[in-house]
Amino acid sequence: MQVTKLPLFFLFFASSLMVSVPSSPKMCVGEVKAAEVRSFGQSGSNAGGANSGKSGENSDNLTIFADGSPLTLNLVGEDGQSGEQGQPGEDAECQNQPTGVKHNLLAPSGGNGGSGGNGGDGGNGGSLTLYATDLSQLQQIFVNASGGQGGQPGQGGQGGQGCRCIEPYWTVETCSGNPGDPNYRCTTLEYRCQDGRNGANGVSGAFGRDGFPGQLTLINLDQPLEPDKPAATVTMAALRDKGYLLSKNIWETRNGAATLFAPGSVIDDQYLALVQRLERSFLLIWNAPQSFNRFSQEKITLKYENNQGISVDVPDSIWIEGTTQQRNNLTQFIVYNAIYKEDATRLESQGISGRGNELQLTLIDEANQSDLISTKFDITYSITRSDPRFRPVSDYTTKYKGEIPEDFVILDGDTFTIDIGKLPIESQHLRSGLGVEIEIVATRTFAGYTDQQTITVRDVLGPFR
Repeated sequence: MQVTKLPLFFLFFASSLMVSVPSSPKMCVGEVKAAEVRSFGQSGSNAGGANSGKSGENSDNLTIFADGSPLTLNLVGEDGQSGEQGQPGEDAECQNQPTGVKHNLLAPSGGNGGSGGNGGDGGNGGSLTLYATDLSQLQQIFVNASGGQGGQPGQGGQGGQGCRCIEPYWTVETCSGNPGDPNYRCTTLEYRCQDGRNGANGVSGAFGRDGFPGQLTLINLDQPLEPDKPAATVTMAALRDKGYLLSKNIWETRNGAATLFAPGSVIDDQYLALVQRLERSFLLIWNAPQSFNRFSQEKITLKYENNQGISVDVPDSIWIEGTTQQRNNLTQFIVYNAIYKEDATRLESQGISGRGNELQLTLIDEANQSDLISTKFDITYSITRSDPRFRPVSDYTTKYKGEIPEDFVILDGDTFTIDIGKLPIESQHLRSGLGVEIEIVATRTFAGYTDQQTITVRDVLGPFR
């Protein structure tokens, strides 16, 4: 039996091609067909990533008073640890390559190597707070406040080995019909085996970050620096009895920290230097006729305003008449009068009396503060033919609206008497039997504070007819 075999290069580029030979007693054909691909063996597993290195510890901070004695200060941050190496990928399990099969084969591949761990970060150098009134004494101090080095990265793991085909190509002959018949033909199919790939090497980790050098804070004092108190909220009792001290530390950022110390010193170049400490006292002086005990636990907020002294923020619930005096490093807040805001709006109606041009409305100041509070009244005067005392009424007609002149208001102690009948209201709108709605808006003012209260009176003028 004669078999025609296609050349190898033809097999690669004609994946679905049939070549026939002219008729003969036995026709033999070589054929390449697109065939299914089956794998054999077991591919290797991929390796997992490695652990990162531990970061270094920060150095402790330190506070010292310079007195000219030689000193060596070790404030170096701890180095970061190296990252772990990546694990290798698993090799493929090759097994025996099947033979004589009518399909293509794919050998198993190796697993990928694991990635290396990152290096740990270096710890930061310790910060140094130094009290010194003579900067030349710092030349006796050697300081190393460098940051720790970052850890080395772990290398990636090697990829696993893939399997190689023992028999890259093979042929299988298939015949149809009976030998000697005109239609008897044979075909020869060629198949291939593809090698498995080697696993990819894992990537290496990243270098750890170097730690930051420690920073210097330089204080030109020979005693511990008190913390800032630029603002405070304090009870009025404490402000009157003890007063209060506010302070503000003024700092400046400078360069060249290492040059202040012994040669070879390592510390962050920028440093903070105390330029000035501002202090100012505050005292509350109560010169008001009102009882201090009523206000003693109320809190006032103080704020240091640099060269402008101390500002005072009184709570909204209190109305205070007072003044602030700045004297040297002392701020005095002198109170002449004080009332609660709610006491400005405690007017109560005592009803109306009279009719015609003798109609009056009486209001009582239940807080009894009207000798201090200035009061202005506005009125809206409306009438109805219904009785508004026992049920809602919707047919009011406004007959007058405007400010009540001061001459029409009489204050006697805590009692206001308003002469409504003297307002320019036509007499027929003031006659007996009319239902009225009188709305009074009282504007109350004290020491620059203002609030309003609305009082509404609904009644019938004189005997109802």
